[in-house]
Amino acid sequence: MSDRRTTWIQHNRVRLALHELQPGAAASFRPLLLLHGLGESTPTSLPTGLSWPGPVLGLDFTGHGESTVPTGGGYTAEILVADADAVISRIGSVTIVGRGLGAYIGLLVTGARPELVRGLALSDGAGLVGGGTEPGSASIVYPEPGRHASPDPYALVELSRDPRPESYVQNFMDFILDGSDLAEPVNIHTALHPPWIEALLGGPGVSRDPLPVALQRFAGIS
Repeated sequence: MSDRRTTWIQHNRVRLALHELQPGAAASFRPLLLLHGLGESTPTSLPTGLSWPGPVLGLDFTGHGESTVPTGGGYTAEILVADADAVISRIGSVTIVGRGLGAYIGLLVTGARPELVRGLALSDGAGLVGGGTEPGSASIVYPEPGRHASPDPYALVELSRDPRPESYVQNFMDFILDGSDLAEPVNIHTALHPPWIEALLGGPGVSRDPLPVALQRFAGIS
């Protein structure tokens, strides 16, 4: 049984679940925010081997975990970016670990809030690849009649096909470099390198340390 504490954040018509996996005073040290992969949710306890001196929080994206499952789909990466942005607006400065789809969302929200995201670590996980670099054919999802559960089948289909153009990704990396005072604000430790990850590797502002090393470095940043 999980003893995690959950805070609810109202964002437009969606109620977002923000779970506390490790307590701590955000006033004394900024939180570590975990963003999960496609079809997943925040783990019930702190992931093995993850060490952070402050509070550790996990967000359930719209259509996932304990957050609202809307009617009719219409999911895009930008909707999930708005989820993460709503959390950052509420709690302030964070360091982010994004897994799979959460890695991509983490990059976009860091580009939108470079002054508040003090380090971003990208990890392997479900939804890391996405829908490639070009839009694909439209699809129609027919959920099981009466099913309104998490993860939302619309989310699984639509977000797995959401395109990730390299130029779009690079624009957000440029926003990060322009707005962050960190020399290497992004750390990539994925084994899988889809095109959007390849667009970042070897560029400025990116390190390739193991996750524990990256978190230790980010923890030393004020």
